[in-house]
Amino acid sequence: MVQLEVYTTSNKKLGDISVPENAKVKEIKKEIAKISKLSTDRQSVRAEVKGKDIRDDAQVENLNLIKKIYIKDLGPQIGWNTVFLFEYAGPLIIYIIVACRPWLLYGDKGNEIEMSLTAKIATVCWSIHYLKRILETLFVHRFSHGTMPIRNLFKNCGYYWGFTLYVAYHVNHPLFTPPPLVLQIIGIALFVACEVGNFSVHILLRNLRPAGTGVRKIPVPGKCIFTNLFNFVSCPNYTYEIGAWIGFTLMTSCLPAGLFTLAGFYQMAVWAQGKHRNYLKEFPDYPKQRKAIVPFII
Repeated sequence: MVQLEVYTTSNKKLGDISVPENAKVKEIKKEIAKISKLSTDRQSVRAEVKGKDIRDDAQVENLNLIKKIYIKDLGPQIGWNTVFLFEYAGPLIIYIIVACRPWLLYGDKGNEIEMSLTAKIATVCWSIHYLKRILETLFVHRFSHGTMPIRNLFKNCGYYWGFTLYVAYHVNHPLFTPPPLVLQIIGIALFVACEVGNFSVHILLRNLRPAGTGVRKIPVPGKCIFTNLFNFVSCPNYTYEIGAWIGFTLMTSCLPAGLFTLAGFYQMAVWAQGKHRNYLKEFPDYPKQRKAIVPFII
């Protein structure tokens, strides 16, 4: 057995616990829950006060812990599924309301001018994207962590809902002018192709992790041609996501859509680089030619 002193990150001792040498961090969390008021979902286990969160599947015997561990309270938690459903249902509903009830934002002018075909197609594309996200949340995604801090719900919803209103207001505006037809065709084709690619990658990633486990494997291309992007980047789902929004931006030639795409690219690039570094660290034989999100560049 391993005896461990448990401290908070403010150096307050919570008590002592004992766990087998072959125990995993998730078992440490269960013991800590017994001597504190912190549920396992609220705990971040660290070897140092300012250290990184240790994964739940890490074994105690491999951590080189010196009889002391530190716990950070992550705050009230909420399920990932719930967060995603709120994040994605909002944009779906808000955009459709703006498109179908233009008088709410534009007054009488909203009913005087018929919505352009481009704006109608944009509404369909936007709706398909977020409906796809909702269905993937319910039936496809498997999360390594069941919860996240509830404060993130308000931050994430503010981002998605706010940008949706910004984009919808401009694309559905009575004065909206569609771009040249060739640009619309290119944009629609890119959007559709990237949506299919994004979905195919999500299915492949789902099949890498058996239900109820935290198993991690090196993702490699599958039978679907769209998954071949794994030969070039670690996170092709993000690459396709950005590609879809580039297509939407070309189709509408709308500045707010472009800003939404840029903001999304920045955040996804940060996530992708973090995942890429973890892959390289975790798997010694990880393909070195891969980039994080943009082939040959980033």
